[in-house]
Amino acid sequence: MSTDRIIFSRPRRAAGELANLEAVLSSDHSHGDGPFTAAATEKLRRITGAPHVLLTTSCTHALEMAGLLLELGPDDEVIVPSFGFTSTATAMALRGATVVFADIDDRGNIDADSVAAAITERTKAIMVIHYGGVAAEMDRLLALAESRGIAIVEDNAHGLGGSWRGRPLGTIGAVGALSFHDTKNVHCGEGGALLLTDDILMARAEIMREKGTDRARFLRGAVDKYSWQDIGSSYLPSELNAAVLDAQLADFDAIQAGRFRVWNSYAAALPDWAARNDVRLMRVPADREHTAHLYYLRTPTEQRRDDLIDHLRAQGISAPFHYVPLDSSPAGLKLGRTPNPCVRTAEFSSTLIRLPLWPDLTDAQVARVVEAVTDFTV
Repeated sequence: MSTDRIIFSRPRRAAGELANLEAVLSSDHSHGDGPFTAAATEKLRRITGAPHVLLTTSCTHALEMAGLLLELGPDDEVIVPSFGFTSTATAMALRGATVVFADIDDRGNIDADSVAAAITERTKAIMVIHYGGVAAEMDRLLALAESRGIAIVEDNAHGLGGSWRGRPLGTIGAVGALSFHDTKNVHCGEGGALLLTDDILMARAEIMREKGTDRARFLRGAVDKYSWQDIGSSYLPSELNAAVLDAQLADFDAIQAGRFRVWNSYAAALPDWAARNDVRLMRVPADREHTAHLYYLRTPTEQRRDDLIDHLRAQGISAPFHYVPLDSSPAGLKLGRTPNPCVRTAEFSSTLIRLPLWPDLTDAQVARVVEAVTDFTV
């Protein structure tokens, strides 16, 4: 067997990146809100169907803007899945809100029963992560939120192009956030976007993104000068980042086709082995479209998970685990509370392994991963 290393993820190069970057560097406009910002924004509108899209410097900053838009403060609580990246929680904690950790379901998404048990009179928002680009159970979550007047914020870092019952992910709640970190399907090194459906929130978000000024309105000719209007920060990415992102989005269909080729190969090759070894494979319900952002397995125990990771590493294949539960982390213990033990989160985190997945992974490399996995007896 080949000993060439197969890495877990590799950022894809888009055909137009260098030409776009040269256009920016040859111009007199490398700061934000230039032609590539506009072009990338329009492409995102078409992909997501969102009425309003604002590019940001990261998904983390988009989530921070969500906290600002919801006017969170020390008297508020925000329910967050314990299984997720730190940004989902820290963006809310930055506003002084108490982070309340909820458990997840068997697909890694926030569990509606756990959310219902965590709601109090102080609950202001529910954070939903569509893990792996597979939508959470939005019907029950929406019902809970609407009955209590609670906002839903979608951390859709994994889910660009995904949908739930025909509704694009990131546009179902009050606010959606996207990530363009270089580990994501589409990237610009570091970047993100805020998705909004509400005109009033959009007007305020545009000001917050520009250091609290109405500079965007000034550039459109809507006002003759701009001034300080509201709280905000520097959330606008440079035109260099937007140029790379625009090239990536132009190749979106090809990128997704490459990722689905790999995802579908794993899904077709592993079920028999998984059944023999009591391994649970990633599942996608029929009423939602996923994004082939990742493909995971779940082993019976943490020890066997670690053994499988070691087995693959010995054959030159990188296959990592994922998030450590937030409720048990030092910051989670300090800044949040956990009304009920997040039992499924702990089990999910300790038994999950992700297989290499990027669009230029060759069929031979995929076959090598499959052979190495199925050669292991759990």
